Amino acid sequence: MDNNRNVLIYKIWSPIYDWFFNSGAFLTARRSLFKDIPFKEGDSVLFVGVGTGADLEQIPYNKLSITAIDYSEAMLKQAKKKFSSDNILFLQMDAQHLKLASEEYDYVVASLILTVVPDGKKAFREIVRVTKKGGVILIFDKFAPENKALSPLKKFLRPLISLLGTDIGVTFKHLYQNEQDDVIIVEDQDLLFSGMYRKIRLLKK
Repeated sequence: MDNNRNVLIYKIWSPIYDWFFNSGAFLTARRSLFKDIPFKEGDSVLFVGVGTGADLEQIPYNKLSITAIDYSEAMLKQAKKKFSSDNILFLQMDAQHLKLASEEYDYVVASLILTVVPDGKKAFREIVRVTKKGGVILIFDKFAPENKALSPLKKFLRPLISLLGTDIGVTFKHLYQNEQDDVIIVEDQDLLFSGMYRKIRLLKK
C-alpha cells in the first residue's frame, strides 16, 4: 500500500463510499461495533481513518469530545458535509504518524484503516500510544485467518484488490504481537463474511 496512491483511490471512492460501506450488511456491522459501548458525556474519542464519517452516525457524537482524522482530504470533505457539531474536530493526518499527545483519549476507533495504510503496525502502535490507560480501542476491519495460509484464490486476488486501496492478507496477530504488553483483547467477534470482517475490542493496560 502507498499513501500517495491511496489519496487518489479514496478521492475516487469518496462520493460513492457510503453506498458500499455504510449500507446493508456493512451498516449492520458498524452498529454492532458500538453495541453496549458505555460512552459517558464528555468522553474523548478519536476516530482514526474516519472516512466519510459513517461511524459517527452510530454514536451520541453531540455528547462527546471527538477528534476525527483521515489522510484523504476528499473523504474528510464528505464527513464535514454531514456533521457541523462543535464537538467534532476534523483533521487531515497520517494514521502512522499521529500528531497527538500520548494517553489522550478514552476511546480510539479504527474502522477499515489498519489494512489500508502502508504500515499497519505503525498505525496500531500509534493508536495504542494515544489511548489512555484503562481506555478502549475499537477495531472493525478485514483480517486474514490467523492459523492458515490464504487460499490460492485470495493469493491471486490480493495484489488486484490492493489496487482498490486495501490488503486482504493482513492478520491481526501481525499488528498486535509487538503491543501485547500494553493492551489486552477483551472481545474478538465475527461481524461479516464468515469472520473476514471482525470487531476487536482492546483495553489499554
